[in-house]
Amino acid sequence: MSEDAVQMMMVVYDDPSDQRSLSLDDTSSAEESPDETRLSLETTNDAFPYIGQRFATHDAAYEFYSEFAKRCGFSIRRHRTEGKDGIGKGLTRRYFVCHRAGNTPVKTSNENKPQRNRKSSRCGCPAYLRISKTTELGAPEWRVTGFANHHNHELLEPNQVRFLPAYRTISDADKSRILMYAKTGISVQQMMRLMELEKCVEPGYLPFTEKDVRNLLQSFKKVDPEDESIDLLRMCRNIKDKDPNFRFEFTLDSNNRLENIAWSYASSVQSYEVFGDAVVFDTTHRLTAFDMPLGIWVGINNYGMPCFFGCVLLREENLRSFSWALKAFLTFMNGKAPQTLLTDQNMCLKEAIAMEMPATKHALCIWMIVAKFPSWFNAVLGERYNEWKAEFYRLYNLEAIEDFELGWRDMVNSFGLHTNRHITNLFALRSLWALPYLRSHFFAGLTTTGQSKSINAFIQRFLSAQTRLAQFVEQVAVAVDFKDQAGEQQTMQQNLQNICLKTGAPMESHAATILTPFAFSKLQEQLVLAAHYASFQMEDGFLVRHHTKLEGGRKVYWVPRECIVSCSCHQFEFSGILCRHALRVLSTVNCFQIPERYLPLRWRRISTPSSKLIQGTPSDHAERVQLLQSMVSALITESAKSKERLDVATEQVSILLSRIRDQPVSSHGVRDISSMHRTL
Repeated sequence: MSEDAVQMMMVVYDDPSDQRSLSLDDTSSAEESPDETRLSLETTNDAFPYIGQRFATHDAAYEFYSEFAKRCGFSIRRHRTEGKDGIGKGLTRRYFVCHRAGNTPVKTSNENKPQRNRKSSRCGCPAYLRISKTTELGAPEWRVTGFANHHNHELLEPNQVRFLPAYRTISDADKSRILMYAKTGISVQQMMRLMELEKCVEPGYLPFTEKDVRNLLQSFKKVDPEDESIDLLRMCRNIKDKDPNFRFEFTLDSNNRLENIAWSYASSVQSYEVFGDAVVFDTTHRLTAFDMPLGIWVGINNYGMPCFFGCVLLREENLRSFSWALKAFLTFMNGKAPQTLLTDQNMCLKEAIAMEMPATKHALCIWMIVAKFPSWFNAVLGERYNEWKAEFYRLYNLEAIEDFELGWRDMVNSFGLHTNRHITNLFALRSLWALPYLRSHFFAGLTTTGQSKSINAFIQRFLSAQTRLAQFVEQVAVAVDFKDQAGEQQTMQQNLQNICLKTGAPMESHAATILTPFAFSKLQEQLVLAAHYASFQMEDGFLVRHHTKLEGGRKVYWVPRECIVSCSCHQFEFSGILCRHALRVLSTVNCFQIPERYLPLRWRRISTPSSKLIQGTPSDHAERVQLLQSMVSALITESAKSKERLDVATEQVSILLSRIRDQPVSSHGVRDISSMHRTL
């Protein structure tokens, strides 16, 4: 502190006329001239309080003392007030004290009520300012009658004092801006950075902190839960009135209060028709402001980007609630269950899936399991934690079940984890998360680290947008719409990129015209690797192994009449992309195009047709429309490569179009055509 500040700390003034019990009436001090009575915060340049200093209002005195305190390195608070006896006399004396004045009161302990362990900064600091009301000259005003600036604690430096609560304020304009930012779904850190840029201040120098912003947002959530429920249902009905394809279900308890609610948007139902084969049901999040578990259904589209399917808010995480949520989801999706459903380790949810979706393969999300590893094993394994984690991933990616189980036993022995309950539980549930047990089921790449990060980022976007419960449905819609628009932009960028062929094989150029760039890049990796493998014909198929290996390999079955190829590694069943072993066999048997069945619709260059939104449209008809759209896309790509090809295509399409126009049109077909025109 500077010498001036130290001197200011030690000053003690008191008006002799006011030396009495604090409960007695104030009397005027020594006589002062009328000119001296004009001293106030507005008319004086004094930066230091003194006896006799006058203010028009007690608020003006408080502001003056607060500014003085800020310069010195402390803050103040209103301590006590006193008034005269009798009716209508009102307030006559006020005390402003250092924020560390007084002592922390001792709270009586209550065994039934947990006590908050909040630390206090009070240390009995004696610094204060006393003002008294006087009407000597007719108009009421406030005069300083007592002042002590001696502190029994260290004062803060200028760059520290701004963090005191008294100097952290959020203006009404800033509050409005923060609420607007919250609705867009950006994080509090991003809000702070934006406002620093807008106000041209250095990072960390706003008049409020991240904690203040979080408290502000929290204060807007502290409303009556019953009122929130009513507003939420009203919001859903309003959205339904505007968009008949919006879907929501809810349940009420015996007291007619909202218990559970689930919803899905028109675009979500549309996407699910094509990409609902593998779904993540993430129930690891909560709306903290309302203490409600939140479940989110999400998948991956043909361009490798997350697509949102639905949301559910539950009061309890039990079998009954999860069963209701799954039933509601099936209702939204016209009764179509996913082939594979990935979830967290929740036994109630596991049981509910077995009841409501018996034909669906239930698996556990590996990234949700791995996220718990630090809390489970870091302290147990110490320096060997990273070594153990690398061994875990090696076992996880094995192909043979026997190799996995033998390796797991060795890992447990090597790291001394025989009695660890988490290891025991993981092994008991191994068929739900370890790849050797799951490779024959379709997962669409949802087990990869890249997809887990993408999905988590997508979910966090609307989790950070929590304000009011009633607005949450609308905020999720904004986040989903933002993701759809970003997805369309990325799709366009992928389609505009020139495809680089690496092998020159006809299979490669054929696949490039049909698959999306995302899916084609996965297939191309396998095509490049296939050149490094040798194939040996056997009685019931082929044995394929790397050219440097003399033993082992993969068994590939080939049925030429039906163009069926199958590999023992099960990569196609797992990802929808043919493996290097199967591609090597196709090349060996002189197959110059990948059979149609091994170019799945879900990985093709198709947009989700609007006709999907029409209720009652048969699934097979919709798939044929998608297939035709894919063929037309391939036709345009191939025809544009030369003038001769374009001439032939134009001539043949004209003939085909004339033949099609001669065919009768059903009312169902008219609706589909008009919907397709809107899409195009």
